[in-house]
Amino acid sequence: MTDPDLTGQILAAAVEELGGQQRPGQVEMAAEVSTTFATGEHLLVQAGTGTGKSLGYLAPAVAELAGNPQARIVIATATLALQSQLANKDIPTAVAAAQQLTGTTVSHAVLKGRSNYVCLQRVRDGSGLEQDALVADPSEASGLGAEVVALRRWAEEEAEADGLADRDDAPDHTPAAWSQVSVPVRECLGAQKCPFGEVCFVEESRRRARASQLVVTNHALLAIDAMHGGTALPEYDALVIDEAHELVARVTGAASVELGPVQVERVAKRCLPWLADQTGLEFLDAADTLQEGLDEAEVGRIPGGEPAVLAAVRSVRDAARQAVTGLAGGAAEEVERNQAQAAAQEIFDIAERMAKLSEFDVIWVSESERFGRQLNCAPLSVAGLLRDRVFADHAVVLTSATLKLGGEFRAIAASVGLDATGADYRGVDVGSPFDYRSQGILYVATRLAPPTREGIAPDALAEIAELLWAAEGRTLGLFASQRAAEAAARYCRAEVPDRLILCQGDAHLPKLTAQFVADPEASLFGTLSLWQGLDVPGDTCRLVVIDKIPFPRPDDPLMQARQQAVTQAGGNGFMAVAASHAGLLLAQGAGRLIRTLDDRGVVAVLDPRLVTARYGSFLRASLPDFWMTTDPEVAVAALRRLGAAANDA
Repeated sequence: MTDPDLTGQILAAAVEELGGQQRPGQVEMAAEVSTTFATGEHLLVQAGTGTGKSLGYLAPAVAELAGNPQARIVIATATLALQSQLANKDIPTAVAAAQQLTGTTVSHAVLKGRSNYVCLQRVRDGSGLEQDALVADPSEASGLGAEVVALRRWAEEEAEADGLADRDDAPDHTPAAWSQVSVPVRECLGAQKCPFGEVCFVEESRRRARASQLVVTNHALLAIDAMHGGTALPEYDALVIDEAHELVARVTGAASVELGPVQVERVAKRCLPWLADQTGLEFLDAADTLQEGLDEAEVGRIPGGEPAVLAAVRSVRDAARQAVTGLAGGAAEEVERNQAQAAAQEIFDIAERMAKLSEFDVIWVSESERFGRQLNCAPLSVAGLLRDRVFADHAVVLTSATLKLGGEFRAIAASVGLDATGADYRGVDVGSPFDYRSQGILYVATRLAPPTREGIAPDALAEIAELLWAAEGRTLGLFASQRAAEAAARYCRAEVPDRLILCQGDAHLPKLTAQFVADPEASLFGTLSLWQGLDVPGDTCRLVVIDKIPFPRPDDPLMQARQQAVTQAGGNGFMAVAASHAGLLLAQGAGRLIRTLDDRGVVAVLDPRLVTARYGSFLRASLPDFWMTTDPEVAVAALRRLGAAANDA
């Protein structure tokens, strides 16, 4: 068992090294995590923004590993930003503190999915249009070719320097360029068959992870490890899941598949050179058959029974099976043939899964301008997978600033497969260093009518413009739809012309965010990608506007199916799925306002149902403990006072 005093000493030393101050919540969290490592009991710990939760779990982790060199702890995050912060700042600081106190150095590594690393086989034996760029003068190359040239040169430099060719360290590039130097998981030849297996970057990353005590990975790779019987991660003794509020969505994404005519046709064409004419023709025809089946189907969830589109799916399955058989027997050096066979196998596996129409899957037809119609398949629930493959054998810590929904851990616990009553976990809220009641106001616009599907109402637009005027810009607008964000931007540009209004879609989001930060009086309007992860401390963000409660779309097939499943099991599907989803996003969105001890401002929710509906109390209990008002004059006056105080400073 780890000495709790050592955990505290490591935490204190690490915080001092980073120039910070220990906070009671961070100290409490470290003690709770240390207890979990000792007892094996799962822990859900909510640590509000500003607590310093990374060191709150790293200090006990390195203390545990310093005392037990044979042990391994895995940390799984949702975002690349946190993964980078851990690898480059927080972990080295905690490890250095432990080394100073114990004389033991804890080894650590970062492990990502295969497509995050360069594939040397693609770089050195690749072919196609991008190959032409390699023989051109780099000064004359442009667009995709220039990016591929730069990536390949960088990859060779990484190989020479014993690096890992991790995408995060690569020169600037587009996804299209990266696809020319990486390989999808299913098309990887494997270290034994690949001519570059001995110097493979992915294999090296795995070797380093196996040789390390502390391994940082992501939710998606954790899901893949669970789905494939522990083949993606090295064996470990304990697991910390940071940003745990995103775990279900990330695991669902990793376990979901898509099937469309363009995808089938592309794979069929790759296979043609090695297939008998009839087999190749049937594979190509299967793409047309799938297109016809999708055209006849209705957009939305595939009903039970024998829907017509399933006949098209079975045609794809059968054609792909024949193609896989026809491509068998390729020699190891026939790289393109072997990769084509792997692509055909993937088409077969997806079609086979969809054709089963399992009660544990949700299958639906979607339609978009970019992809046209396609079939989608996602697990009805990931709770069983997480319960049986993640929580069964290891102590797990789940942490986030937003784990309590409706004031309780029950909803999050149930969604990841834990007992909602708390029988198999401890739930701890270590609070926040922020005094939300004195730092922020929650204004709910009860004088407005509830939002409708017809778009944002004129009186709501007027409310936004008045609040933005009072805040002197400095507004983050979080909208339920792109149409609403654009309408609000147009209105505010006309009504408050002396303020810069940025709107998602005007340019790439990183550029807009940078402009928002650079111009303190600017405002930024956008949709879901702004609700989570945006960190803009200081007076740049004085007002957060939320136009409506972010319930799932009523036509979202997966959310509909999950809600129905809870109801059929005797639960409250609306509260378990729709309200929990909305509560989580509301908490994340409102959390954009207060990021430091000095931040002040207003969160304005223009949806009166937050107060008037029966579920309103559940949603409000999910939010930070702001002082609340329904009086618009109070909100406007508060914003004006903040502006006056800032101008006098």
